Amino acid sequence: MSRCTPFVLLLALWAGHAQAADLAASIDRSRVNSGETVELTIESNDVTQFGKPDLAPLDPLFDVRGTRQINQLTTLDGSNHATTRWIITLQPKTTGTVVIPPLQLGELKTQAISLQVDETLGQDSDNQLEPVFIEASLDEGSVYVQAQALLTVRIYHSVALYDDSSLTPLQLSDARVEQVGDSRTYEKVINGVRHGVIEMRYGIYPQHSGQLLIPAQIFSATQVEPRPAQGTTPQAPRPGKLLHVNSTEIPLTVKPKPALYPADAPWLPARSLSLGESWNPEPTNVQVGDSLTRILTLKAEGLASAQLPALPSTEIAGLRRYPDQPVLSNQSSERGVIGSREDREALVPNRAGALELPAVEVVWWNTHEDHLERTSLPARTLQVAVNPSLVVDTPATPTVITAPDDSRLWIWQLTSLLLAGTTLLGFGLWWRARSRPAIQRAAQTGPSPRTLLDDLKRASQANDPQATRQALDAWARQQPETLADMAARFVPLSDALDGLNGALYSETGQYWQGEELWRAIKAIPMAEREQAPVADSTSLPPLYPK
Repeated sequence: MSRCTPFVLLLALWAGHAQAADLAASIDRSRVNSGETVELTIESNDVTQFGKPDLAPLDPLFDVRGTRQINQLTTLDGSNHATTRWIITLQPKTTGTVVIPPLQLGELKTQAISLQVDETLGQDSDNQLEPVFIEASLDEGSVYVQAQALLTVRIYHSVALYDDSSLTPLQLSDARVEQVGDSRTYEKVINGVRHGVIEMRYGIYPQHSGQLLIPAQIFSATQVEPRPAQGTTPQAPRPGKLLHVNSTEIPLTVKPKPALYPADAPWLPARSLSLGESWNPEPTNVQVGDSLTRILTLKAEGLASAQLPALPSTEIAGLRRYPDQPVLSNQSSERGVIGSREDREALVPNRAGALELPAVEVVWWNTHEDHLERTSLPARTLQVAVNPSLVVDTPATPTVITAPDDSRLWIWQLTSLLLAGTTLLGFGLWWRARSRPAIQRAAQTGPSPRTLLDDLKRASQANDPQATRQALDAWARQQPETLADMAARFVPLSDALDGLNGALYSETGQYWQGEELWRAIKAIPMAEREQAPVADSTSLPPLYPK
């Protein structure tokens, strides 16, 4: 067995290394025009591999315009992670769907990637001759009000430019404008001349129907001119030429909300929409008092997260709800913005049995197919079981003594005689003990109701929700009614318990003050409270006088 141990360890290490090693490939965009370049990124986390990927499979379909390598070392949880990236600039040789073949590095291979290459329309002769020119285009000529129109601005330059270039901000009085992703840079060949391209995309959301005019964009830059061969020093500033180019204005038709769209539903014009649900933990074995987190996620393509409405809350009897702040986020895609909204709420059942959660439905307008749609989550039932730790002890049933029959009367007479004898004996012992020093009274087993009430007061005034909850449960077990019954009959107590549960079960947490709960406990009608025991004159004074 000991001889095999090194082999087993070596095999395990090799298997772990093989699982961890990876060679991934990705491209900066999935759709290009003919003559444009695309960047292929290959990433490896295998430190045992040397050299670079074999690029020979790319030659039939692509021109490799350049490669560069980036090595990165990161430290995570005390361990080092090394990654190597190869960034390869490719220019497709054909149009249509072009597949980037798998590339190999040692024993590892990348996955194949599909790239769509569109035919480029011919350029105007004037633009072809200009060293710098700008293009602006919309993905659609007409959109619904508040729907997304994607504006793409491309700046072409066949000459070197200084890094002082600028583009006028896109501002519209009747529309909201948001930039989609970061700007891109790539190359494109136009009529045999290589151009650098700067691409920016904007999401435009018109706020009123009618005609909207996208203003011209002005690009300013300084062209680098060749330094004269004579008469200048290397430290002298390079001469330049200031350039200003502008795009053309673009009209956009904005359609009103369709008449058949429900008037009571929020207006949601999107290309696609999805609705999801998740739980933490899964509501399979639920008991009274358990905290469940329900997460509803709404995603819409073509809408920003700020445009997404709040989803219906879970307002049903027997289930207390404690909502958190929504989580909003935006993602960039080839077709614009994908807005996402997450609504989280903590749900605490306060009774056993079946709780029916209604269906969740979202009404929206499909702008891609131009019709009304409804996306929903089905209704579900939560089976809530009794929590044994929350069951209140019921008082014991009093014992009923029946009168004996006459045939056994002598037994009761004998019992009475013995009782009288023991009483006289006890009186004699008490008379004898009067002359002796007093003996300290034995402490009672278990805390008294007054002690539990004092613990509840101290915990609530200390603003400690956990300690208050424990003290409250201990005090409630000695009351003639359950805590739920008292809360149902006394509204201030119910409100105070809602605040306490919100501090205990809310994911984000909140500062809780227990003065409201203590006032509610003190104000409970005396018929519903345990009466304080009569003061014992023989006991010691309280340790914490009120």
